[in-house]
Amino acid sequence: MKILYVCHRFPFPPKRGGKIRPFNTIRHLSRQHQVTVASLARSEQEAKEGEGLAQYCGRYEIGRVRDWVQALRMVARLPTPTPSSMGFFYSPRLAHRVNDLLRKERFDLIFVHCSSVAQYVEDAGGTPKILDFGDMDSQKWLEYGGYKPFPVSLGYYLEGMKLERAERRLAARFDMCTATTRAEWETFEGYGTGVPSDWFPNGVDNTYFSPDGETYDPLTIAFVGRMDYYPNQECMIDFCAKILPRLQAKRPALKLVIVGADPSPAVRRLGKLPGVTVTGSVADVRPFLRRAALMVAPLNIARGTQNKILEAMATGTPVVTSGVAAGGVDASSPEHLLVASTPEEYVEMIFRVTDDPIELMRLSHAGRARMLSHHAWERSMQRLDGIIERSLSRPSREQMSQQF
Repeated sequence: MKILYVCHRFPFPPKRGGKIRPFNTIRHLSRQHQVTVASLARSEQEAKEGEGLAQYCGRYEIGRVRDWVQALRMVARLPTPTPSSMGFFYSPRLAHRVNDLLRKERFDLIFVHCSSVAQYVEDAGGTPKILDFGDMDSQKWLEYGGYKPFPVSLGYYLEGMKLERAERRLAARFDMCTATTRAEWETFEGYGTGVPSDWFPNGVDNTYFSPDGETYDPLTIAFVGRMDYYPNQECMIDFCAKILPRLQAKRPALKLVIVGADPSPAVRRLGKLPGVTVTGSVADVRPFLRRAALMVAPLNIARGTQNKILEAMATGTPVVTSGVAAGGVDASSPEHLLVASTPEEYVEMIFRVTDDPIELMRLSHAGRARMLSHHAWERSMQRLDGIIERSLSRPSREQMSQQF
């Protein structure tokens, strides 16, 4: 089967959330099918690094874009009904290459990851199409609005509403829609589009992310995540203001290590606080996870799967997290991780782990076992195979429309 796979971030190397899911999907599909990948690269370095994808797919097309140009495309869409996100992920060159491919070749399936790049193939006819929303991005923008000051908050609300309208419209242009978690799928179902839909979870590389048997520091807790991502920035600033002082009041030697690329100036300033280290980009996050007594993930804004939680649990690092972040992981509290909602609960749960080696080991083993059984990529891809099979066995959207 010939598949055209379109995604918003060039999916190699799979070092961040927006690349991990498409990379593993492409790698899986390429084992039995001929996959052509079309995506964007935001720098020469990203395009060069992306050449490694060649061993995982039949071929690829790169739309090279520059951030300042994409920013202008976003601004140009502000007074229009089109979401600015669509402008940020639009490349005339990539659009031309996709159109050229569709004109010259016949594909058996078009698979799109992320609604912001569905624009490249929404008008393509004659081929079954699947739109993997991943997360319902509109809801994330609407949540951002609740954390931003006015009038910036208004901009986020408007973008969220425009994007939700676009998600509903785009869904009707595809034969099947999917999401990353049951919660995201239920959000999509709430739109009432009538489009067939399902979900398949993110996985984790349980071989790469695994315990090493070395000792940990009972007075070190860690947070791992890209620090140019607003929800990560917001939760760490909030944690250091409201929770860390309570922890250090009882354990003055307690340390927090914030690990992640491209920290904002506000996050870098956290490194001046007693006991706080902000590493910036690191070559390998695993040593930081393995040396910590636990990973804290106190996200207040969270959509879809938090890969950081999957990776920590696979490494055997206990996790203390918020309810909204835990909702994207197929695990339960207190069996596999611990959930907190108030500063007092975070303090209680964190000390429950750091002060009790038996509880720490219980969560370490239970968390990794859960990742092996419920978040292995092989299991997720089996679910995806079933979704594709069902989608191809149904009459297409065009065939259905011709009957009426």
